[in-house]
Amino acid sequence: MNQDWFEKDFYKVLGVSKTASADEIKKQYRKLAKELHPDTNPDNKAAETKFKQVSEAYDVLGDDKSRAEYDNVRAAGPSAGFRGGPGPTGGFNQGGFDVNMEDLLGGMFGGMFGGGAQNRQTRGDDVEVAVTISFADALQGVTAPIVINGEDTCSGCHGSGAAAGTNPITCTTCRGSGQSARNVGNFAVPQTCRECGGSGRIIEKPCKDCRGHGIVRRTRTVQVKIPQGVKDSALIRISRRGAPGRLGGPHGDLLVRVRVTPHPIFGRKEEHLTVTVPIGIDEATLGSEVAVPVVTGGSVTLKIPAGTMSGKTFRVKGRGVPTAKGKAGDLLVTVEIAVPQKLSKAAREALESYQKATSEDNVRADLLARAASAPRINADGE
Repeated sequence: MNQDWFEKDFYKVLGVSKTASADEIKKQYRKLAKELHPDTNPDNKAAETKFKQVSEAYDVLGDDKSRAEYDNVRAAGPSAGFRGGPGPTGGFNQGGFDVNMEDLLGGMFGGMFGGGAQNRQTRGDDVEVAVTISFADALQGVTAPIVINGEDTCSGCHGSGAAAGTNPITCTTCRGSGQSARNVGNFAVPQTCRECGGSGRIIEKPCKDCRGHGIVRRTRTVQVKIPQGVKDSALIRISRRGAPGRLGGPHGDLLVRVRVTPHPIFGRKEEHLTVTVPIGIDEATLGSEVAVPVVTGGSVTLKIPAGTMSGKTFRVKGRGVPTAKGKAGDLLVTVEIAVPQKLSKAAREALESYQKATSEDNVRADLLARAASAPRINADGE
């Protein structure tokens, strides 16, 4: 075990309930670690002590297996110890046999004793950041610099915590297990090794940059390659570029959430681009060829058939979002009939002539006919 599990309440240390979820525990630990970190509180021994306590608590509660074992031990209480007299090796004598306490407790608690959570290499946390790119960069791909301000491996000691030219040594008191046994009356109680604090190692000359922690807070820049055709809100995972692990454990991953700024003209629908193009009443009625802008610059010519209704969508092949396979989606062009707000004298006269020529062709005749044949509702609601 990593702590005197019978006596210390890790939930209380972190300030969470016993029913707290793993995410709640992680969130509370990150908050406390940030507030109490030695880099944030230089020469503050009380904060440093509390930081170690919080780290020890999270080492147990932050791991599902260790947390379950801890809860079981706390529920069993001191009665889970062993009765009998102390043996010559510092263990207990059971029926004439000298039994080593590490072996007994290790068997009882599934190997917890003799290998505390703090003495294990643990993977670092994943770190999520956001990056905003332009619509054009999202289509063609870009390499973006991501600035991260947080924990990182100390470059002075490469994470070992020991000053340059030195290395941590195995604790001789616990032989690297991080645990020792304490006799309380007729009970054998496991506890964190006082000599090494449960780490299983001794740093005789701490690194001056990280004060023996192996981890520092600093600002670093990671170049992230964003693939072409990336969508808004896409999540890109960069392996081993997140927070550093403990005791030389691997880094977590860097999760990059991509935000794409809208384009003033074009929209996107999966692998297709969309654009709305206004056309005149004459173009819709008589048919025409109109210029349609494309995202790469310039334009393409779109043929509008005679009698085209406002809101109709046409498809321009291969002018959409490029894909990794070298193909591209389509450009979806929706036409809208633009009603002129001001008319010249000649245009007004032409429209009036058109109106007279089509006065017998009521554009709403079909609608009125269908309405007349539909079931009616009486004015009184019956």
